[in-house]
Amino acid sequence: MLDDFMVRATLAGVGVSLAAAPLGCFVVWRRMAYFGEATAHAALLGISLSLMFEFSVFAGALFVSVIMATAVTIGQGRSLFLDTLLGVAGHSCMALGLIIVSFISGVRIELMAYLIGDILAVSKTDVLLIWFGLGLVLLLLIWRWSALLLCTLNEDLAAASGLYPKRENFVLTIALAVVVAVGIKVVGVLLIISLLIIPAASSRSLGSTPEKMAIFASLIGALSAILGFNASYVFDTPTGPSIVCVASLIFLFTLTFSLLKEHFHPRIKIK
Repeated sequence: MLDDFMVRATLAGVGVSLAAAPLGCFVVWRRMAYFGEATAHAALLGISLSLMFEFSVFAGALFVSVIMATAVTIGQGRSLFLDTLLGVAGHSCMALGLIIVSFISGVRIELMAYLIGDILAVSKTDVLLIWFGLGLVLLLLIWRWSALLLCTLNEDLAAASGLYPKRENFVLTIALAVVVAVGIKVVGVLLIISLLIIPAASSRSLGSTPEKMAIFASLIGALSAILGFNASYVFDTPTGPSIVCVASLIFLFTLTFSLLKEHFHPRIKIK
């Protein structure tokens, strides 16, 4: 089955979407979009090092993403604001990665594939890595869901309940680093944050509870991957951007549905 490149591409897109969407809910709730973007930019340094020393791109991207996540978690709450720290770290790593690539001959076209994704080139190993990463992320979320949710809602209440908010934040950032590393081959460094945010934003008007929102986000992410891949095949467009465009259309549809629902069934305010 995995010998067919279309099957591999579909499985890869669905796997990344299912891993990204539930985490994207926490990104939306915590307003961590900039963290995801900075982590993706930093992963470019890992890709560049992988191309230079000829080892696994996934390993290089994951290594740098985890270092980035760890550094940000440790530095959070200190003298620098978090967004400042993310901006410095993410863009510095990206710039260093581009400089490293400039010294390597014959990889610029390959690097472009990692910037916008090259889902049609995924191998059997890539598919297995993506679904292994999906399994890790889902197990982690199931294990720490209540703790992560409580820390997201109120860190003081979480601390009073015996939890360690900084530890939970670290667990979340590591999971995000894994998703960024496995998703680069599918949608690329520049678009991976889109799969984290857009399905989660689309599900806000559909799910009445955090759990339902995460489920709807996963379904929307998987649907975007399947429809985007097929649209790319039919119209001969880049696959990663096509997936993101489909996700954006779904977001516009759910946003319109939400606005119409509010217009025709306004909530009664009790004074």
